[in-house]
Amino acid sequence: MNILVIGSGGREHALVWKISQSSRVEKIYCAPGNPGIGQLAQCVNISVEDLNGLVSFALENAVDLTVIGPEVPLVLGICDKFEEKGLKVIGPNKICSQFEGSKAFTKKFLEKYNIPTAAYREYTDLEFALKGLDEFDLPVVVKADGLAAGKGVIIAETKDIARQTLKEMMGDLSFGEAGTKVVLEEFLSGTEASILCFVDGKNIVPMESAQDYKRIGDNDQGNNTGGMGTYSPNRLFDSHLNEIVKREVLDPIIKGFKDEGLDYKGILFIGLMIEENKPKVLEFNVRFGDPETQSVLVRLETDIVDIFESMIKGTLSTQEIKWSNKSAVTIVLASGGYPDSYQKGKVITGLEQIENSIVFHAGTKEKEGKIITDGGRVLGVTSIGETIGEARKKAYEDVKKISFEGMQYRRDIAQEN
Repeated sequence: MNILVIGSGGREHALVWKISQSSRVEKIYCAPGNPGIGQLAQCVNISVEDLNGLVSFALENAVDLTVIGPEVPLVLGICDKFEEKGLKVIGPNKICSQFEGSKAFTKKFLEKYNIPTAAYREYTDLEFALKGLDEFDLPVVVKADGLAAGKGVIIAETKDIARQTLKEMMGDLSFGEAGTKVVLEEFLSGTEASILCFVDGKNIVPMESAQDYKRIGDNDQGNNTGGMGTYSPNRLFDSHLNEIVKREVLDPIIKGFKDEGLDYKGILFIGLMIEENKPKVLEFNVRFGDPETQSVLVRLETDIVDIFESMIKGTLSTQEIKWSNKSAVTIVLASGGYPDSYQKGKVITGLEQIENSIVFHAGTKEKEGKIITDGGRVLGVTSIGETIGEARKKAYEDVKKISFEGMQYRRDIAQEN
């Protein structure tokens, strides 16, 4: 098979890495890819937003299956365009992609199908939103409704910060059109958990659990990011909690899809907050999470191409999916200044010294034979061990071998509380 992966981050590097292990794959393309991906696949210089260009490439190069990494092309309707041309694609259609394209759309669905989530209100008028703050205790969560590259969520500790955030989002459009509608939400405390699921329209099958670390600083201090590290499996997930999540979250989701006539085929990422064994849904994403994918896919033992095909055929319920009992830890190395403004073009050294980890490239490019930084999150260092502690130790030992100017990372990923 010829397979095309769309995207250029750590998630796509992990996908290409896993797909490359399939005996059924002859050629992997990645658009646009990065230098790490380039060691496993042929990188093609087509933007993820050039939907027509990507369709043409798939047709011209006899691509048998396309896997969409990032959310933007999904929300733009890339899967509809591929399917119109008879091309097989992994990802939900444009209608289903609203689960990430609009936080209000997701909240309405959760509420309608009695799926536990935080109390919320949505607003399109700044004055009404400012008045609406009085309905919420502090801290309060302010979310831009649309896509904001993982950064459109602000946890406001004071009313002044909340007001300022609303004025910037809705008045100044600090997140562009994403902020023309906002969602105010009750703040949930507890432990975050991430569940990635395979969905074939009729069945929802969770992958192994993970925990993501969203804040930039140790002990969950500082601004939200796209994710500073993960580990899998999540320590909280035992058979009892798995059963609760199935009954209260997964089963109602698939019932809702059927009742609403939503033919959801692809990956569903469910962000949860768990407190006292009670899960509440924080968010949906309509694709593999990043960096969760890096910790989860290294534990997958089944051929991922077989799973993808079962999703397209609607036969997930009979597809065997095996996972390693080992644990995985991913530590993200980020540019100085991230998640705010940061510089690019810093030379990365030490990659050739890594022995016990897989280094997934997220924001890198090659220049004059050297690998340089080209994004906020630059690399994901992923290690596998018999225990979470062993994987963590190996990952941090390898992190110390890598350096670039301004490099920052959290030192508490997968640490036991």
